[in-house]
Amino acid sequence: MAPGGGVCEEVIESRPKFMNYEISMAKADKNNSLVKSTAGSGEKHGMPSRNGVHDLLECPECTSLMYPPIHQCPNGHTLCTNCKRVHKRCPTCQFELGNIRCLALEKVAESLELPCRYQSLGCHDIFPYYGKLKHEQHCRFRPYNCPYASCECSVTGDIPALVAHLKEDHMVDMHDGSTFNHRYVKSNPHEVENAMWMLTVFNCFGRQFCLHFEAFSLGMAPVYMAFLRFMGEDNDAKKFNYTLEVSAFGRKLVWQGVPRSIRDSHIKVRDSQDGLIIPRNLALFFSGGDRQELKLRITGRIWKV
Repeated sequence: MAPGGGVCEEVIESRPKFMNYEISMAKADKNNSLVKSTAGSGEKHGMPSRNGVHDLLECPECTSLMYPPIHQCPNGHTLCTNCKRVHKRCPTCQFELGNIRCLALEKVAESLELPCRYQSLGCHDIFPYYGKLKHEQHCRFRPYNCPYASCECSVTGDIPALVAHLKEDHMVDMHDGSTFNHRYVKSNPHEVENAMWMLTVFNCFGRQFCLHFEAFSLGMAPVYMAFLRFMGEDNDAKKFNYTLEVSAFGRKLVWQGVPRSIRDSHIKVRDSQDGLIIPRNLALFFSGGDRQELKLRITGRIWKV
């Protein structure tokens, strides 16, 4: 058990409200907001290159920036690799496409220096054209995906925006404090495929943590799993530990771990089995009674390392 005391007295009861990822996203556009953050260190600071070459590097078909190999038709119209895969003729002049590389434009692109696409969110670094894309894939200022697990929610944003989104659009349970006492109930525990309980968000130490609980099959074995995700970067998540515990009749099952960042998807964390896993038979034993209904009480604590 974690250092420093027991768990809170209040019991939060949760029932599975969403099955098989069936939920519609509400008010996504309103919450797809990005709040400006403070600037951080990067590879280079300064003024980006400003000329018409940047416009030439936009694919005329999909408007995405082009990276080698950059293709062109015999008339000189350029096309990105992805668009060339789906077009046999030039979208601009309808001339048949060959396998011509635009080596001159590729060479000119090497001289460009451009800002990170997340400049408005706080990244003020400038990058060479061919290094910009790699940086943006790992930029610490890039927005987070919505951590809600029961639907394909496309909303992104910074942490305050996502907290508001979870509360207003997904109506998740919000609780203050670093300890919890949560009871998960299901009338038919023999149905385990993709059963998910309502996400719970805990506010403590000035940060937010997402508690997930669900039923699924691990191979052929039906199991329940509980785990915690941290709303922030992985290096900050490692500053915390947590425990999850289920007990009854003199038996106890305890998990202690480090919360995973929401940069890791819910599915990735679940499939890595990085959490408290309870086989169905054991879950029914801890539920007591006639073993026909799941009434699983899970206690936990979050603390700073």
